[in-house]
Amino acid sequence: MNNSSNPQELLLNSNSFLITETDAKGIIKFANDEFCKYSGFSMDEVIGKPHNIVRHKDMPKAAFKDLWETVKSGKKWRGFVKNASRDGRYYWVYATIFPFTSCDGSQGFLSCRRKASEEEALKYEEIYRKMRAEEQ
Repeated sequence: MNNSSNPQELLLNSNSFLITETDAKGIIKFANDEFCKYSGFSMDEVIGKPHNIVRHKDMPKAAFKDLWETVKSGKKWRGFVKNASRDGRYYWVYATIFPFTSCDGSQGFLSCRRKASEEEALKYEEIYRKMRAEEQ
């Protein structure tokens, strides 16, 4: 995918890593500058908000159910996610999300995302399209 094939796609730099930390309920406590840059939200706009602020409407409910069940059970989750920026464009990422316990004993999740390749994005666009059709 490139900008000429779909103007709604936001292309990530291949060296970019989007990092967020949330509490146990998915409320953002920290976001790095790259996350803000690609989401289009300022730091002030994301801190204290649910992480689904960047969830693209095309993401199947089953995909997020699997993600949450995995991390809430104490396991690491890895997979592809289609995110939406503030201005409506989208971007595909490969995410690694894992639970952790902070120094104060509170539970949370750390997420590190990298750009998905064109091939990965196309593959998961089709997989998620089929999942959405099954949900209806």
